[in-house]
Amino acid sequence: MRLVIARCSVDYAGRLTAHLPLAPRLILVKADNSVSIHADDRAYKPLNWMSPPCTLKEATGDGTPVWTVENKAGEKLIITMAEILHDSSHELGVDPGLIKDGVEAHLQELLADRMDTLGEGCTLIRREYPTAIGPVDILGRDAGGGTIAVEIKRRGEIDGVEQLTRYLELLNRDPLLSPVKGVFAAQEIKLQARTLATDRGIRCVTLDYEALRGIDDDKLRLF
Repeated sequence: MRLVIARCSVDYAGRLTAHLPLAPRLILVKADNSVSIHADDRAYKPLNWMSPPCTLKEATGDGTPVWTVENKAGEKLIITMAEILHDSSHELGVDPGLIKDGVEAHLQELLADRMDTLGEGCTLIRREYPTAIGPVDILGRDAGGGTIAVEIKRRGEIDGVEQLTRYLELLNRDPLLSPVKGVFAAQEIKLQARTLATDRGIRCVTLDYEALRGIDDDKLRLF
């Protein structure tokens, strides 16, 4: 991973355009060539980013370093460096990944096998769908053929809604998947999390773990 702290401006050109004026920022370049720009707030959420597959080209215009990050769709993230304050690279190696809570992992397995719990006609695309910022618990389709991204928690709190929001922002940049709707599924969902999810257009589903586990018995019972 490469860490760069610089006074820079950032322009995003693609399906939409965005501009970040000159300011000190942290730029992360990961081994997969993904690039994200961070401010000293907003916790873990970047100001802007480019997901892989993409290429990074460094050039100098009028003595000013300019980075151009471009994906296969031709969208560009252009970073103009007024001053580089720090530049270092670090080898992190292969990450062992997140080890989920046993109940949470089992909920994902059960729900993937019983997608109709989320609504009649829902089907599975993939469990642990990979993205540049981590795997989406379940990616599926609703009855109308639209893509749904499901975040599963044992206890649904605000941080889970924020996590799903980041996945949705990323997935909706993929023209093969968008528009992607969010589903926040948990055994218990806190009021604050439900309110935030509803405000962001994310559907909340309360899961009954024991009922999900018992469905198999009903299917196999002859009498």
